[in-house]
Amino acid sequence: METVLENTLPVGKPKWLKVKLPIGQKYTELRGLVDKYSLNTICTSGSCPNMGECWGEGTATFMILGNVCTRSCGFCGVKTGRPETVDWDEPEKVARSIKIMNIKHAVITSVDRDDLKDGGSIIWIETVKAIRRMNPNTTLETLIPDFQGIERNIDRIVEANPEVVSHNVETVRRLTREVRIQAKYDRSLEVLRYLKEKGINRTKSGIMLGLGEKEDEVFQTMRDLRNANVDIVTIGQYLQPSKKHLPVKEFITPDQFAIYEKFGLELGFRHVESGPLVRSSYKAQKHIL
Repeated sequence: METVLENTLPVGKPKWLKVKLPIGQKYTELRGLVDKYSLNTICTSGSCPNMGECWGEGTATFMILGNVCTRSCGFCGVKTGRPETVDWDEPEKVARSIKIMNIKHAVITSVDRDDLKDGGSIIWIETVKAIRRMNPNTTLETLIPDFQGIERNIDRIVEANPEVVSHNVETVRRLTREVRIQAKYDRSLEVLRYLKEKGINRTKSGIMLGLGEKEDEVFQTMRDLRNANVDIVTIGQYLQPSKKHLPVKEFITPDQFAIYEKFGLELGFRHVESGPLVRSSYKAQKHIL
């Protein structure tokens, strides 16, 4: 799931985490359309620091299956609880939003829906189909949950065959139980490996730093992802969504992010996005190349 992080930076955070206000004609146009038609993007609801840059390049991220998650991850700002009834009109709504905004590359993500037998995978495939039908020239990335590792649900994503399929491990093995609670590190790796084995051309994953991980653990996580045949990795700084969430243990320096980028490229990833403000869908349009 796309990490929802607060964009307000309290006193004491390092200067490299300062966010520039989004500007530019393309951003202004899209902002106007979002407001006029009440379109729902995680770019706006998650106060993403890269919104202006991504929108300026014709990329946006949409969250499906509601805004209440069945899991209670310690890092994520999405509400936890009993989700609403599935909106079967949602695929058409998302596809229409993409058409109105004239999006060139769309990233689709969702909350976890462990309450549903199919994990929400049917809505996922219907959403992809609707986008393809209404926006035949728009490329797609699907940032999926683990679907509890159930292959028949993952197979629906494979059948839809987006240009990129992403699933985030979020953190290193040692911290997974604390950070993700209901998720499992090895299960996420197996999902990524399975996607590649079933024929997905580009697979992708992401991790957050600053939760207490050590450098060698980050290196090992990157090795694990490459061993699962992951093509693309994103590495960014964790920011605490609220006082109820896990605290930031450390602000990682840009120089350290550069070390991880170099290491990832040496491991053979097609793309490595590594920096303090990098999020899961940062520069996503590049990852189809």
